Amino acid sequence: MKTHAIIFGIDSFKLNLNEITFFKKYKPWGIILFSRNIKNLEQVKNLTTSIKDLFKDKNFPILIDQEGGMVNRFKNIINLENYNAKYFGDIYNNDPKFYSKFDKFLKINISILKYCGININTVPVLDLFNADKKNVIGNRSFSKNYKIVVKLSKYLIKSYKKSGLETVIKHIPGHGCTSIDSHFALPQVNLSLDYLKNNDFRTFKKVNSYLAMTAHILYKNIDPTRCATQSKKIINDIIRKYLSFRGILMSDDICMKALSGSMLKNAKLTLDAGCNVLLHCNGNLDQMKKLSLIVPEIDNFTNKLTKKIKANFYKFN
Repeated sequence: MKTHAIIFGIDSFKLNLNEITFFKKYKPWGIILFSRNIKNLEQVKNLTTSIKDLFKDKNFPILIDQEGGMVNRFKNIINLENYNAKYFGDIYNNDPKFYSKFDKFLKINISILKYCGININTVPVLDLFNADKKNVIGNRSFSKNYKIVVKLSKYLIKSYKKSGLETVIKHIPGHGCTSIDSHFALPQVNLSLDYLKNNDFRTFKKVNSYLAMTAHILYKNIDPTRCATQSKKIINDIIRKYLSFRGILMSDDICMKALSGSMLKNAKLTLDAGCNVLLHCNGNLDQMKKLSLIVPEIDNFTNKLTKKIKANFYKFN
């Protein structure tokens, strides 16, 4: 079965008959899970097993957005409310037990994901912390100090890789400079390119991963007409050249309201701009079927890197 350049969400706690029928004909690059898909650990384990069995691929990419703090998809199972990225950034320099605490937090998340059969977590957030109370990233960021963001992100990625899991750095090239939530509107940034290079873009130049997720942000002084996800200029000149990102570039969710126009138009613009894989999260099967008619198979570049990623899954077990 050919792999296509899209990641889909699914509707509920298990694959329904319509989803099974669809996926038997159409293989996305991966499946992403959310709280609506999580009832208990055994149920999630059964769900991921059924997905891998359906695609006949024990290393099929199954993703989740499990940061801790307010982004905790296992919130009905474990309380991580106080353990956001900012908490760890704040104690990094002044708590002698920092690494034991951070290691414990990472081990909890990694253990849960491995037990459940999830092999990719969309962490870390490399966006810089912004003290503006309206800032949308907020405590999902480690720090306003880029050195701390880089240090803790590298440590996190290394911990995941040692455990046979993959990570997704986000939101490239930087989301911390805006107070607008791209789920609901398009953030527009008027900062100069020099300022962004010395601040928000800086962390992404220092941290490597096989996967990165784009920011739905309009950087008006770089490309005044297209947000980063749909900007050839930003993807080519900033993400690929200046930041030297050589991995698989996936979009943030193409159904966010930051992207105006139809879903199909946004899918085409995103792929044309240079994203390797689309992200479609809501599990709406009718939308998934429409996207299946226009989303191509993955290219050779993505195929080669995907094989490398899969070879690493649970490698150290």
